[in-house]
Amino acid sequence: MLGPVILAASRSDKMRRFISAAPGTKQVVDRFIAGETVAQVVPIIEDAADKGLEVTLDVVGEDITTPEQAAAARDAYLELIGRLEKLGLGTKAEMSVKLSMFGQALDGGHELALANVRPVVEAAAAIGTTVTLDAEDHTTLDSMFAIHEELRKDFPQTGCVIQAYLFRTEDDARRLAAAGSRVRIVKGAYKEPASVAYQDKAEIDKAYVRILRTLMEGEGYPMIGSHDPRLIAIAQELGRKAGRKLDEYEFQMLYGIRSDEHIRLAAEGHRMRVYTAYGTDWYGYFMRRLAEKPANLLFFGRSILTKG
Repeated sequence: MLGPVILAASRSDKMRRFISAAPGTKQVVDRFIAGETVAQVVPIIEDAADKGLEVTLDVVGEDITTPEQAAAARDAYLELIGRLEKLGLGTKAEMSVKLSMFGQALDGGHELALANVRPVVEAAAAIGTTVTLDAEDHTTLDSMFAIHEELRKDFPQTGCVIQAYLFRTEDDARRLAAAGSRVRIVKGAYKEPASVAYQDKAEIDKAYVRILRTLMEGEGYPMIGSHDPRLIAIAQELGRKAGRKLDEYEFQMLYGIRSDEHIRLAAEGHRMRVYTAYGTDWYGYFMRRLAEKPANLLFFGRSILTKG
C-alpha cells in the first residue's frame, strides 16, 4: 500500500526538500494548487462563477511553529476576504480552514486557534459567506469540534468536516445532523492507526454511506466531498429518498480533479463547490492528494522522468 508511505513522507523535511527540488514537481503541483497569491486565484473564482460553480478556498500551510506564523495565517485569510468583498464575490466563495494553521498545536493552542479563527469567521459573515473547519488527524478533533460549537453560538452557519474512516464519526454525524448545521463528509486523508480508523477501502466506503444516510435523513445541510462516481450516485439516491431538493445539499470536489464532473453536476441543478487551494506552503496538501489516488502518483513520476 503506497498511501501510508506517502502520508508518512508528508511529514518528512528530507522528502519535502527532495520533492520541492524535483524538475517535474511544478507541473503536477499546478494541477492541484490554483496559485500562490490571492491575485492568481481570483480569475479561477470568477471562471467558476461563470460556469455555475461555487468554490471553497483553502490557504495552504499547516506547519505552524510560532504564534506569529499563526497570526500571519489569520491575516492571509482576512486579506482574501477583503479581496472577495471588493470584487463582489463573497456569495460565490466560502473559506476552508485548518486549525493547525491558526496555532492549534502550540502551547495553549486551543485558545490561540479559537482567537485567530474567530475574526476570520466574523469577516466572512460580514460579506455574506462562511467558513468550514477542516478535519485533520484524530488527535485534533475534540478541539476542532469544541471550537466549531463555540463559533456556532454567534455564527451558526460555520461548517465542519467529518471523516468516514474514523470509528468515532458515526456518533459525530448523529450529533451534527441537526437543524442549521453544515457538515462536509470525506473519506479521510491522514495516516491513522488501526485502533481508530478503518484501513480497508471497502469498509471505509460502507462507513461513508452509513454516515451520509444519517446526514441526509437529518435536518442539517450535507456537503458530499467525493470524486467517486458510485458514492455520488448513492448520495443522489439518498437525497431523493430523504425528500431533499437539489439545493438542500451540495457536492464538493477538488480543484484539478474531474473538472468535467463539476460541470455535469451543476448542469443537472446540483450545487457544486470546488475545493480550491492556493499559497506557497503546498507540500502537505500536495502529498495527501498523491496518497489518495495512485494515478496521481504515476502522473507525478512520469513528470519527473520527463523533466529529469
